[in-house]
Amino acid sequence: MSKRTIIVPIVVLGVAAILLFTIKGCWNSWQGGSAEQRTDDAYVRADMTPLSTRISGTIRKVDVNDFETVKSGQLLVELDDADYRAILAEANAALAGAQAQLEDNQAAKRIQDVKIQNAETVVEQSAAAVSAAKAGVAAVQPDVTRSAIELKRQENLLAAKAATHQQLEQAVADADRFSGLLASRQADLQRAEAALTSSRTLLEAEKRQRSALDVRDNLYRAEIQAKEAAIVVANVNLGYTRIVAPTDGAVGERHVLEGQLIAPGMQVVDLVKGDVWIQANYKETQLTNIRKGDVADIKVDTFPGVVLHGKVVEIAPASGSQFALLPPDNATGNFTKVVQRIPVKIALDPGHPLHDKLRPGFSVVVTIHASGKNAKAEGSQS
Repeated sequence: MSKRTIIVPIVVLGVAAILLFTIKGCWNSWQGGSAEQRTDDAYVRADMTPLSTRISGTIRKVDVNDFETVKSGQLLVELDDADYRAILAEANAALAGAQAQLEDNQAAKRIQDVKIQNAETVVEQSAAAVSAAKAGVAAVQPDVTRSAIELKRQENLLAAKAATHQQLEQAVADADRFSGLLASRQADLQRAEAALTSSRTLLEAEKRQRSALDVRDNLYRAEIQAKEAAIVVANVNLGYTRIVAPTDGAVGERHVLEGQLIAPGMQVVDLVKGDVWIQANYKETQLTNIRKGDVADIKVDTFPGVVLHGKVVEIAPASGSQFALLPPDNATGNFTKVVQRIPVKIALDPGHPLHDKLRPGFSVVVTIHASGKNAKAEGSQS
């Protein structure tokens, strides 16, 4: 066997190995450095809202059909509202009752104010009577003192045979009369003081009753606020009997029909919003030079030959696997490197020819004109 026969295969294998390692080491930079990044892992997307009910009830009417186009505020599903109207009427009646109680308490307070004024008048009159009784006692007291002195003097004169028994009897009568008058005036004073104490006690009782009415007033006002809140809740629940479209779009599949009993949280219809956008799932190695605002060309499989244009508006903050129900944990077991894909959101330019024809789920091919490479070149030149 000649040397050439041995060397040639070795050289070929060496060159192949060099090419293999070169391609393996530089493939990511070659792929990410391309000015145009293309992927067919892309789809038309739209915001889909599953409309559910907040209350339980029976479906009265389903006012739309499957796949029907609807406007914002259009009635989609209506529930039987008889029970909720009755609850609202009951709440209104309860509010009227609470307001009547408050008004009745206001009238009671006005009556109580009059009673307090009367009691204050009685207290003033009783205080005046006490003053008058004290003045009466003070007016009689000098006569009592004078008659007692006169009685003592007549007794001394009679003992000295300088006065008659008639004069002594007159002095005794005067002393007894003024003493009795003083006792009467003192009794009047005691009665006046007792009346004053009683009237003050009555006034205090009337004031306490007035304070109790004030407390009851606050209670009735709190009840009115509670009843008003109940009316708000009843109105809100009544409004939930009408399920309307929150925005323009198209109805997906209906999940309920007339006469069906539903529970809170049950999905009744799907609403697909009218504005569509593109989700392109790019390999992580393709995102090297892709930036927000980059121009994209979109080809829809359903409409061959038509090229739509758009711009990159967002790049997902994580790969799709991170949002999975069970994210991978590469720290356990054997590891096999798999290129991850990052969702890129692309908004279509307004006024595109397929505005009313695109449907979520359509497959598309997206080519993004990456601007990052040009930015790097300009930065190096500067």
